[in-house]
Amino acid sequence: MGYQPRAKTPKRSIHEYRKSLHEIKKRFQKRQRQIVEEKHVVTEQEIVELTLRRLHNLGGQRFGSFPFSEHFDRWLSNVEAVLDEFRGHPTIGVDEEFLSECSEALVGIKRHFDDIARKESSVGQEMKILADSRSHLQQINAQYASAMSSIRGQKNAEIRRLYRDIDALKKEQDQVIKLKTGFFRRLSKKERERREIVVVDLLTEKQAQLELAVMDSKAEQKKCQDDYDTKKEPVAVEIKKYQKKLEDLESDASLEERWFACEALSDSVNSFFQRKAATPKSRP
Repeated sequence: MGYQPRAKTPKRSIHEYRKSLHEIKKRFQKRQRQIVEEKHVVTEQEIVELTLRRLHNLGGQRFGSFPFSEHFDRWLSNVEAVLDEFRGHPTIGVDEEFLSECSEALVGIKRHFDDIARKESSVGQEMKILADSRSHLQQINAQYASAMSSIRGQKNAEIRRLYRDIDALKKEQDQVIKLKTGFFRRLSKKERERREIVVVDLLTEKQAQLELAVMDSKAEQKKCQDDYDTKKEPVAVEIKKYQKKLEDLESDASLEERWFACEALSDSVNSFFQRKAATPKSRP
């Protein structure tokens, strides 16, 4: 039987040694942290500060975009979880006053959430009303423009005709005057005077008609304007109202109320902690 050399145990690489030492160090550090955590007893002051900090963060939380009501349930759950954790801590022992104040704050913010949710649910109907109102206003504007154009067209035509008649009569009047003062007086004095009276009377009548036509034109335009304003005003007010409603829905209307609610809850936490600190502890 020949000699057989013994198999050598493979040497571990430097990388494997380093890896093993790293894992041992991590386990050691983790254990040290556990020991420290087990030794540390959370004080009531720390619990209060943590609760206040979390409420402050929730009070300033901003929601992404419309519809904002989609975020309400999650936000309320987070607030209630913070309060439950505070109430459930074995060293706290909340009183009835604290529970009543928290309940009142939560009921108030829930009521505000319901109002916002109802408004958001009606946004489709309000957009339709706004579109119908705008269409109605366009019809009113078109009717007004057509009526005003018709009035101006008719009266301007009448006024232009009267101006032409007046110009013609003035020319005729000039001719009569020339006949009176001219060298060849072909018509008798009586006839010239008659013709002059006729021309003057016609000229006076046409000028009166012109003044009346101008006054009528202004009166009809004013009536048309008044009718337009009467029809336009309520529609314009309605458009403005629904525009404002939709603009308000584009921003988070719950932010301020949520901040107030969290401030009220924070005040309740502080007040409770002050009451508890002022209450003498009973001796065992």
